[in-house]
Amino acid sequence: MKIQIQDGQKLGVLVEGFDHRTAPDAQIRQLIELTHERKIIVLRRQQLSPTDYLALGRRFGEVEAYYQPMYHHPEVKEIFVASNVAEDGKPVGVPRTGKFWHIDYEFMPRPFAFTLVYQRVVPTGPRGTFFIDLAEAFDSLPAALKDEARGTVGCHSPRRYFKIRPEDVYRPICELLEEIDRETPPARHPTVIRHPVTGRETLFISEGLTYGLEGADGEELRPGLLRSLLEASGQMDGEHRHPAIHLQTFEANDLVMWDNRSLVHCALHTPVPEPTVTWRLTLNDGLPLSVAP
Repeated sequence: MKIQIQDGQKLGVLVEGFDHRTAPDAQIRQLIELTHERKIIVLRRQQLSPTDYLALGRRFGEVEAYYQPMYHHPEVKEIFVASNVAEDGKPVGVPRTGKFWHIDYEFMPRPFAFTLVYQRVVPTGPRGTFFIDLAEAFDSLPAALKDEARGTVGCHSPRRYFKIRPEDVYRPICELLEEIDRETPPARHPTVIRHPVTGRETLFISEGLTYGLEGADGEELRPGLLRSLLEASGQMDGEHRHPAIHLQTFEANDLVMWDNRSLVHCALHTPVPEPTVTWRLTLNDGLPLSVAP
Protein backbone atom coordinates (compact mmCIF):
# COMPACT_ATOMS: atom_id res chain seq x y z
CA MET A 1 0.00 0.00 0.00
CA LYS A 2 1.42 3.39 -1.04
CA ILE A 3 0.24 6.63 0.61
CA GLN A 4 0.77 10.05 -0.93
CA ILE A 5 -0.16 13.42 0.58
CA GLN A 6 -2.04 15.56 -1.95
CA ASP A 7 0.41 18.25 -3.04
CA GLY A 8 -0.48 21.78 -1.98
CA GLN A 9 -3.64 20.68 -0.18
CA LYS A 10 -4.49 20.83 3.51
CA LEU A 11 -6.86 17.89 3.14
CA GLY A 12 -6.62 14.45 1.64
CA VAL A 13 -4.28 11.57 0.89
CA LEU A 14 -4.16 9.23 -2.09
CA VAL A 15 -3.80 5.51 -1.41
CA GLU A 16 -2.58 3.07 -4.07
CA GLY A 17 -2.64 -0.70 -3.87
CA PHE A 18 -5.23 -1.14 -1.10
CA ASP A 19 -7.11 -4.47 -1.06
CA HIS A 20 -9.60 -4.94 1.75
CA ARG A 21 -9.49 -8.73 1.29
CA THR A 22 -5.81 -9.00 2.25
CA ALA A 23 -5.21 -5.83 4.31
CA PRO A 24 -4.10 -6.60 7.89
CA ASP A 25 -5.96 -4.95 10.75
CA ALA A 26 -2.98 -2.64 11.33
CA GLN A 27 -3.43 -1.24 7.83
CA ILE A 28 -7.11 -0.54 8.48
CA ARG A 29 -6.22 1.28 11.70
CA GLN A 30 -3.61 3.31 9.81
CA LEU A 31 -6.19 4.42 7.24
CA ILE A 32 -8.68 5.37 9.96
CA GLU A 33 -5.96 7.42 11.68
CA LEU A 34 -5.18 9.11 8.36
CA THR A 35 -8.87 9.93 7.91
CA HIS A 36 -8.90 11.69 11.27
CA GLU A 37 -5.60 13.47 10.54
CA ARG A 38 -6.07 14.43 6.87
CA LYS A 39 -9.90 14.23 6.85
CA ILE A 40 -10.16 12.59 3.38
CA ILE A 41 -8.56 9.49 1.91
CA VAL A 42 -8.92 8.34 -1.71
CA LEU A 43 -8.50 4.60 -2.29
CA ARG A 44 -7.53 4.47 -5.94
CA ARG A 45 -8.76 2.00 -8.56
CA GLN A 46 -11.00 -0.27 -6.51
CA GLN A 47 -12.88 -3.11 -8.24
CA LEU A 48 -15.84 -3.89 -6.02
CA SER A 49 -19.09 -5.78 -6.40
CA PRO A 50 -21.95 -4.70 -4.10
CA THR A 51 -21.07 -7.46 -1.62
CA ASP A 52 -17.35 -6.62 -1.86
CA TYR A 53 -18.13 -2.99 -1.09
CA LEU A 54 -20.18 -3.91 1.96
CA ALA A 55 -17.39 -6.19 3.20
CA LEU A 56 -14.88 -3.35 2.76
CA GLY A 57 -17.10 -0.94 4.69
CA ARG A 58 -17.49 -3.37 7.58
CA ARG A 59 -13.73 -3.41 8.06
CA PHE A 60 -13.87 0.32 8.89
CA GLY A 61 -16.95 0.44 11.11
CA GLU A 62 -20.59 -0.39 11.68
CA VAL A 63 -22.45 0.05 8.38
CA GLU A 64 -25.92 1.61 8.64
CA ALA A 65 -28.52 1.61 5.88
CA TYR A 66 -30.15 4.92 4.94
CA TYR A 67 -33.62 5.39 6.39
CA GLN A 68 -35.36 5.88 3.01
CA PRO A 69 -35.62 2.68 0.89
CA MET A 70 -35.75 4.54 -2.44
CA TYR A 71 -31.98 5.11 -2.14
CA HIS A 72 -31.14 1.44 -1.46
CA HIS A 73 -29.15 -0.71 -3.86
CA PRO A 74 -31.42 -3.53 -5.10
CA GLU A 75 -28.98 -6.22 -3.93
CA VAL A 76 -27.42 -4.65 -0.83
CA LYS A 77 -29.71 -2.29 1.07
CA GLU A 78 -26.81 -0.78 3.03
CA ILE A 79 -25.54 0.85 -0.18
CA PHE A 80 -27.04 4.30 -0.89
CA VAL A 81 -27.26 4.81 -4.66
CA ALA A 82 -27.02 8.22 -6.34
CA SER A 83 -27.54 7.62 -10.05
CA ASN A 84 -29.15 9.01 -13.20
CA VAL A 85 -28.53 5.77 -15.13
CA ALA A 86 -31.47 3.40 -15.63
CA GLU A 87 -31.04 -0.36 -15.43
CA ASP A 88 -33.40 -2.51 -17.51
CA GLY A 89 -35.38 0.65 -18.18
CA LYS A 90 -35.93 1.37 -14.48
CA PRO A 91 -34.30 4.02 -12.29
CA VAL A 92 -31.98 2.81 -9.53
CA GLY A 93 -31.41 5.14 -6.61
CA VAL A 94 -31.92 8.90 -6.89
CA PRO A 95 -30.27 11.39 -9.30
CA ARG A 96 -28.45 14.65 -8.49
CA THR A 97 -28.15 14.23 -4.75
CA GLY A 98 -26.25 16.38 -2.27
CA LYS A 99 -25.85 19.66 -4.17
CA PHE A 100 -25.97 21.69 -0.94
CA TRP A 101 -23.77 22.01 2.12
CA HIS A 102 -24.52 19.26 4.63
CA ILE A 103 -23.13 16.73 7.10
CA ASP A 104 -24.43 13.22 6.51
CA TYR A 105 -27.25 12.38 8.93
CA GLU A 106 -26.84 15.59 10.92
CA PHE A 107 -30.65 15.70 11.11
CA MET A 108 -30.73 12.38 12.99
CA PRO A 109 -29.93 11.64 16.65
CA ARG A 110 -26.81 9.70 15.64
CA PRO A 111 -24.79 11.31 12.82
CA PHE A 112 -22.30 9.06 11.06
CA ALA A 113 -18.58 8.87 11.83
CA PHE A 114 -17.40 8.11 8.28
CA THR A 115 -18.78 8.37 4.76
CA LEU A 116 -17.46 6.23 1.90
CA VAL A 117 -18.39 7.07 -1.70
CA TYR A 118 -17.46 4.67 -4.50
CA GLN A 119 -17.35 6.30 -7.93
CA ARG A 120 -18.91 3.78 -10.32
CA VAL A 121 -19.66 5.97 -13.38
CA VAL A 122 -17.90 9.35 -13.58
CA PRO A 123 -18.88 12.22 -15.93
CA THR A 124 -16.36 13.73 -18.33
CA GLY A 125 -17.19 17.30 -17.26
CA PRO A 126 -16.43 19.01 -13.93
CA ARG A 127 -16.75 16.50 -11.14
CA GLY A 128 -15.87 16.17 -7.48
CA THR A 129 -17.07 17.11 -4.03
CA PHE A 130 -16.50 20.40 -2.19
CA PHE A 131 -15.42 20.12 1.45
CA ILE A 132 -14.87 22.54 4.34
CA ASP A 133 -12.92 21.51 7.44
CA LEU A 134 -15.17 22.68 10.27
CA ALA A 135 -12.42 22.33 12.88
CA GLU A 136 -10.27 24.76 10.92
CA ALA A 137 -13.33 26.95 10.41
CA PHE A 138 -13.86 27.16 14.17
CA ASP A 139 -10.17 27.89 14.80
CA SER A 140 -10.34 30.82 12.36
CA LEU A 141 -13.30 32.51 14.08
CA PRO A 142 -12.75 35.70 16.10
CA ALA A 143 -12.57 34.97 19.82
CA ALA A 144 -15.86 36.78 20.51
CA LEU A 145 -17.70 34.69 17.91
CA LYS A 146 -16.21 31.47 19.32
CA ASP A 147 -17.47 32.39 22.77
CA GLU A 148 -20.90 33.22 21.36
CA ALA A 149 -21.16 29.84 19.61
CA ARG A 150 -19.92 27.65 22.47
CA GLY A 151 -22.67 26.18 24.63
CA THR A 152 -25.40 26.77 22.02
CA VAL A 153 -27.40 24.10 20.20
CA GLY A 154 -28.01 23.70 16.47
CA CYS A 155 -31.40 22.57 15.17
CA HIS A 156 -31.31 20.36 12.06
CA SER A 157 -33.98 19.04 9.67
CA PRO A 158 -34.08 17.58 6.11
CA ARG A 159 -37.18 19.64 5.24
CA ARG A 160 -35.53 21.97 2.71
CA TYR A 161 -33.92 19.23 0.63
CA PHE A 162 -36.30 16.32 1.03
CA LYS A 163 -36.54 14.48 -2.32
CA ILE A 164 -40.12 14.18 -3.56
CA ARG A 165 -40.99 10.53 -4.23
CA PRO A 166 -43.32 9.28 -7.00
CA GLU A 167 -46.00 8.51 -4.42
CA ASP A 168 -45.88 12.12 -3.16
CA VAL A 169 -47.31 13.56 -6.38
CA TYR A 170 -50.63 15.33 -5.70
CA ARG A 171 -50.18 15.15 -1.92
CA PRO A 172 -50.82 18.39 -0.02
CA ILE A 173 -47.53 19.95 1.06
CA CYS A 174 -48.75 20.23 4.66
CA GLU A 175 -49.31 16.46 4.76
CA LEU A 176 -45.81 15.80 3.41
CA LEU A 177 -44.22 18.19 5.91
CA GLU A 178 -46.06 16.45 8.76
CA GLU A 179 -44.66 13.11 7.56
CA ILE A 180 -41.11 14.51 7.38
CA ASP A 181 -41.33 15.83 10.93
CA ARG A 182 -42.83 12.56 12.16
CA GLU A 183 -40.16 10.35 10.55
CA THR A 184 -37.24 12.70 11.18
CA PRO A 185 -38.08 15.00 14.10
CA PRO A 186 -35.73 18.00 14.27
CA ALA A 187 -32.39 16.93 15.77
CA ARG A 188 -30.45 19.08 18.21
CA HIS A 189 -26.68 18.87 18.48
CA PRO A 190 -24.05 21.17 20.01
CA THR A 191 -23.13 23.99 17.65
CA VAL A 192 -19.52 23.35 18.66
CA ILE A 193 -18.60 19.72 19.25
CA ARG A 194 -15.35 18.33 20.63
CA HIS A 195 -14.21 15.54 18.32
CA PRO A 196 -14.01 12.26 20.28
CA VAL A 197 -10.75 11.20 18.57
CA THR A 198 -8.84 14.40 17.80
CA GLY A 199 -10.18 16.44 20.72
CA ARG A 200 -10.53 19.51 18.48
CA GLU A 201 -13.40 21.94 18.80
CA THR A 202 -15.41 21.76 15.59
CA LEU A 203 -18.40 23.62 14.22
CA PHE A 204 -21.34 21.30 13.58
CA ILE A 205 -23.67 23.29 11.34
CA SER A 206 -24.57 23.34 7.65
CA GLU A 207 -26.25 25.79 5.30
CA GLY A 208 -28.56 23.08 3.97
CA LEU A 209 -29.86 21.37 7.10
CA THR A 210 -29.30 23.67 10.11
CA TYR A 211 -32.33 25.92 10.41
CA GLY A 212 -31.64 27.64 13.73
CA LEU A 213 -29.57 27.99 16.88
CA GLU A 214 -30.78 28.23 20.45
CA GLY A 215 -29.33 28.43 23.91
CA ALA A 216 -28.69 25.28 25.91
CA ASP A 217 -31.94 25.86 27.79
CA GLY A 218 -33.92 26.89 24.71
CA GLU A 219 -33.42 30.63 25.09
CA GLU A 220 -33.27 32.88 22.03
CA LEU A 221 -29.90 34.00 20.71
CA ARG A 222 -28.72 37.00 18.76
CA PRO A 223 -30.50 37.18 15.40
CA GLY A 224 -28.03 36.47 12.65
CA LEU A 225 -25.65 34.32 14.70
CA LEU A 226 -26.20 31.25 12.52
CA ARG A 227 -25.63 33.26 9.35
CA SER A 228 -22.48 34.81 10.80
CA LEU A 229 -21.07 31.33 11.47
CA LEU A 230 -22.06 30.00 8.05
CA GLU A 231 -20.52 33.00 6.30
CA ALA A 232 -17.31 32.75 8.30
CA SER A 233 -16.98 29.05 7.48
CA GLY A 234 -17.41 29.64 3.72
CA GLN A 235 -20.79 27.97 3.28
CA MET A 236 -22.56 31.08 1.98
CA ASP A 237 -20.22 31.44 -1.00
CA GLY A 238 -22.37 30.32 -3.92
CA GLU A 239 -19.40 30.34 -6.30
CA HIS A 240 -17.29 28.06 -4.06
CA ARG A 241 -14.27 30.38 -4.11
CA HIS A 242 -13.90 30.87 -0.36
CA PRO A 243 -10.34 29.96 0.72
CA ALA A 244 -11.67 27.36 3.17
CA ILE A 245 -13.31 25.33 0.38
CA HIS A 246 -11.44 22.25 -0.87
CA LEU A 247 -12.48 20.49 -4.09
CA GLN A 248 -11.74 16.78 -3.97
CA THR A 249 -11.62 15.27 -7.45
CA PHE A 250 -11.65 11.58 -8.35
CA GLU A 251 -11.60 9.07 -11.18
CA ALA A 252 -13.84 6.13 -11.99
CA ASN A 253 -13.50 3.32 -9.40
CA ASP A 254 -11.93 5.59 -6.79
CA LEU A 255 -13.35 5.26 -3.29
CA VAL A 256 -13.42 8.49 -1.25
CA MET A 257 -13.69 8.22 2.54
CA TRP A 258 -13.99 11.16 4.94
CA ASP A 259 -14.42 12.14 8.57
CA ASN A 260 -18.09 13.06 8.71
CA ARG A 261 -17.80 14.73 12.13
CA SER A 262 -15.21 17.21 10.85
CA LEU A 263 -16.32 18.02 7.31
CA VAL A 264 -19.29 19.66 5.66
CA HIS A 265 -19.62 18.80 1.98
CA CYS A 266 -21.46 19.75 -1.21
CA ALA A 267 -21.60 17.77 -4.46
CA LEU A 268 -20.34 19.28 -7.71
CA HIS A 269 -22.63 18.33 -10.61
CA THR A 270 -21.88 18.87 -14.31
CA PRO A 271 -23.77 21.82 -15.86
CA VAL A 272 -25.28 19.44 -18.43
CA PRO A 273 -26.32 16.07 -16.95
CA GLU A 274 -24.01 13.18 -17.84
CA PRO A 275 -24.21 9.52 -16.77
CA THR A 276 -23.22 9.37 -13.10
CA VAL A 277 -23.40 6.50 -10.61
CA THR A 278 -22.05 6.54 -7.06
CA TRP A 279 -22.47 4.06 -4.24
CA ARG A 280 -22.29 5.35 -0.68
CA LEU A 281 -21.75 3.61 2.63
CA THR A 282 -22.13 5.34 5.97
CA LEU A 283 -20.42 4.05 9.11
CA ASN A 284 -20.56 4.44 12.86
CA ASP A 285 -17.49 3.86 15.03
CA GLY A 286 -19.12 3.36 18.43
CA LEU A 287 -17.98 6.77 19.70
CA PRO A 288 -20.22 9.74 20.58
CA LEU A 289 -20.58 12.78 18.35
CA SER A 290 -18.90 14.98 20.96
CA VAL A 291 -17.02 14.56 24.21
CA ALA A 292 -16.59 16.82 27.20
CA PRO A 293 -13.42 18.97 27.46
